[in-house]
Amino acid sequence: MGKKALIVADMLNDFLDPGGSLYVGAQAREIIPFVALKIAEFRAPGHVVIFVCDAHAPDDREFQLFALHAVKGSWGAEIIPELPPAPSDYRVAKTRYSAFAHTNLDDILKQEQVEEVHVVGVLTSICVMETVKELFDRDLPGLVYRQGVADSDPEAHAFALKQMQRVLGAKVV
Repeated sequence: MGKKALIVADMLNDFLDPGGSLYVGAQAREIIPFVALKIAEFRAPGHVVIFVCDAHAPDDREFQLFALHAVKGSWGAEIIPELPPAPSDYRVAKTRYSAFAHTNLDDILKQEQVEEVHVVGVLTSICVMETVKELFDRDLPGLVYRQGVADSDPEAHAFALKQMQRVLGAKVV
């Protein structure tokens, strides 16, 4: 198998810290050690680690649907301290649910000659699932770790895992 990439989606203070504006909950904090382990595993053999992070303008239209969160340059938009990026990791700022929308993620994956993408992070039913849909559209094999994703809505979380496996062709392990 060729090179792999790990997408770490929105592991930000506003989602993972109890003081964050869109705190996902205790179940999200529980995935942090597993996500840290996966990051270390991907760095060790020289695979690619990509932190994809919400970075909204204060007037982003997303705030019509959700509370103000992850405003570019704010504490809430920072990656949680438990998962410090390494100099070799990529950081991709996004303003939409999909990690591919209006970002250079596609270019990074092509430049690095990535043949398979693994995904961890939050929220399972929004950013994770929308990113996996884009992987499917690009014919890139995707893998989602159950232990590495979380959602504030248990029903949406369960639906998203099924949807990603059955409809979007991702392997869910």
